[in-house]
Amino acid sequence: MTVPGPDGPVAVSPRDVVAACLPDPATLGERMHGKTCAGTWVRGVRDGKPREVYLYHVVDNQWSMAEYGCQAVVWQTAVNPVVALELLASGAWSGAGVLGPEAFPARPFLDLLTAYGSPWGMREQ
Repeated sequence: MTVPGPDGPVAVSPRDVVAACLPDPATLGERMHGKTCAGTWVRGVRDGKPREVYLYHVVDNQWSMAEYGCQAVVWQTAVNPVVALELLASGAWSGAGVLGPEAFPARPFLDLLTAYGSPWGMREQ
């Protein structure tokens, strides 16, 4: 897109214009209030019966800012690999080859989230 400039037309990206008008996200954390929730809705069969559950993880922004100096969404994203690495280092999770988190038992992961002060819940659908 081309816009008039003091020395003639200037090529600009609409994305860059919008970004220039917005505040720096790193400065917003102290002003944000509320909680963020990330979850997964799982449908499948267990013991031959259909089952649906919603597993979710809630983080309060004011808590994460006070405890860790970062926004809830940032903390919520960062804590998961930290917990996984801790479980691997302690031997609670182990295996050979390339394994995703779903290859390991969930309870140690969820318990460690709780130990870090981050509640989770599960709701039957």
